[in-house]
Amino acid sequence: MRIFIAFEGSFEPFDVSADETVEAVKLMIKDYFHIPLSEDEQGRRYLELMYAGAALKDSWSLTDVGISFCSTLKCFVKEEEKPTLCLFSAVTQETMPIMESISLLGKKVSDLRTLIALRCGFPVSVFCLRTPEGLEMYDCNTLRDYQTDLGTTLRLDVWDGWKEFLMGCLLGQKLKVQRYLSNEGPVLKYQKRVALYIAAFYRHTELTEWALKQGVRPHEMVGVHPYRAWCHEALHADVSKCPIHAAAEAGQLLILKAFVNCSVLCLECKNAAGQTPLTIAFKHKHEDCVLYLLSKMWSTVSFPKISVPMRIYIKLKQWVLRAQSHNLNKSQLCGARVFGAKVGDVVMVDGFTKPKMTSKSWHKAENKDSQGTVGKLPPLREQTVSRKRVNPVATSQQDTREQTLKFPPLVDANTFFELQKQQNRKKITATARKKEKLIKNTYLPQVPLPPVSRVSYSHPSFYYATPSANFLLRSSFASFSEHSGRTPRKNAIYYLAVASAFKEKRRLQQLGIARVLAKKSISNLTTQGGLTACENPPEILL
Repeated sequence: MRIFIAFEGSFEPFDVSADETVEAVKLMIKDYFHIPLSEDEQGRRYLELMYAGAALKDSWSLTDVGISFCSTLKCFVKEEEKPTLCLFSAVTQETMPIMESISLLGKKVSDLRTLIALRCGFPVSVFCLRTPEGLEMYDCNTLRDYQTDLGTTLRLDVWDGWKEFLMGCLLGQKLKVQRYLSNEGPVLKYQKRVALYIAAFYRHTELTEWALKQGVRPHEMVGVHPYRAWCHEALHADVSKCPIHAAAEAGQLLILKAFVNCSVLCLECKNAAGQTPLTIAFKHKHEDCVLYLLSKMWSTVSFPKISVPMRIYIKLKQWVLRAQSHNLNKSQLCGARVFGAKVGDVVMVDGFTKPKMTSKSWHKAENKDSQGTVGKLPPLREQTVSRKRVNPVATSQQDTREQTLKFPPLVDANTFFELQKQQNRKKITATARKKEKLIKNTYLPQVPLPPVSRVSYSHPSFYYATPSANFLLRSSFASFSEHSGRTPRKNAIYYLAVASAFKEKRRLQQLGIARVLAKKSISNLTTQGGLTACENPPEILL
C-alpha cells in the first residue's frame, strides 16, 4: 500500500503494509529524511504524525484509523522540555510542572515558594513544601540540602482543615467558603484575608465583594496564620503582600478598579521589595493595568476651594489615619507585622510541635472549638421510681432530681388510628386550600381562561345520556376533585401554566402539552377514585 508523507515542504511516497504500526512508519520517515531524534533528562525531540487533523499514537495500525491507499500523512518534528520540578497539590489533586532553568535547584526553598505562589495564586503563608519522603522543607535551606534532583515531584500541603476552604476560594464559591470558615476569631480574620487574596488573583467578583463587605481591606497584608505569628524573624518576605498586589500580578483590571474605588491607599501600598501595584503591573507586562494605575496616580482630588494631586492626598490620608489609630494595633496598617503571641495562644514550633500542615480534610482535622460546642449526652442510668415520700426539707435540686416523668395515658389502638385519620384529613384540606390559593394568585393572571358562560346553548351529546351515565360523570369529577384538591377548571389552568414554561415551543404546541398533561392527571386520579379500568373518564377540552 502506497501512502504519502508531507514533511517540511516535501511530498514523498512510502510503500507500507496495511497492518503497519504508526511507530514503524515513524522509523521509516526518520531513516529516509535523516532526522536526529534524542531523549535525555532535559527533554526529548520526537516525530508526530497527523491524519485528518488528529495525532496518531505509536501503537495504532494504519487500518485502525482508516488510512487507505494514497492517503496523505503530515509529519512534524516536536521538541518537548522536561520540567525541572513537579509539584503535586494536595488541594486540587493535580501535578503542576515547573519549567525553569536547572539553576533553580541551587536556590533556596523560599525562592521556590515565591515562584509557586505566582503560579497557583496561594499566599505563601498558606502552604508548605515536602519532599517525596514527607520531610518538610524550610525556607532557609536550599533545594540541594534535601537531595532534590531534576524531575523530582514535591508535595504542596496546606493547613489541616483548609482543603475545602481553599478549593472554594479557587472556584469562587462563596457559600463553600462561608461553610468552612474557622470558629476561632484570629483564624477567621486570617481566612478572610486569604479569601480576598485568592479572589483577587482569579478575578472572582462575588467572593471579592463578600470579603470587602466583611471588612477586609485590599491594602492590608495577608500576614501569617496566628499559630505562626510569634516567629516573625523566620517568616517569608512575601507574607507582607496584599490583595492589591495579587490583582496587579495577575493583571485583573476589574479587581484593581474595585480596590482603588474602595480605598485610594491601594495606589501607594508597597510589598516587601518596596514595589507599588503600578511597578508590579509594569514588571508583569499588563498594559491595561499600567495605563489605569498611571491615570489614577496622576489625577487630582478636588475640594471646594483647592485641588490636591493624588500623591499628596494619599500622604495626607495616611497621616490622618495614623493619628486616629495611634492607640490601635499597628498590624491594621499596611506593611505592619504582628510580633509575638499572647498568653494562651496556640503556637507551632518547627521540628518540635506536631505538624499542622498535613492537608487533612475539614472532617478529619481536630477542631477543638467544634468539639467544645457540641453537647455530650449524659451516660444512661437506670431510673427507678421512688415510692418514698418526698422530704419537704430537701433542697430544690433534690426535688428536681427525684421528680418522675409523667407520660400521657395509654390510648386504645382504634382511638389512636381514628385520631391519625382526623389529622391526615386536616392536613389534606389545608394543602388543598393552599394549592387553590396558589393557583388563584399565581396561575390565573398568567394564563386567564374565559369566564364560565351563563348563556344557554346546546349541550354536548353526553348531557342527554342516560341517568346512569350522568351519575358516573358527576362521580368521576367529584372523585378527581377529592383526590387532587382542584376542580377540572383549575386543573386546566395549572397545566397551562406548566406548559407555558416551554418557551421555545409555539403556542399551539404548548396547548397540546397542557391538554395531554391534564388528560392524564384526570385519568389517573379518577381511576383511583372509583372508576373501573374499562370505563373511559371524561376528557377536558382546553
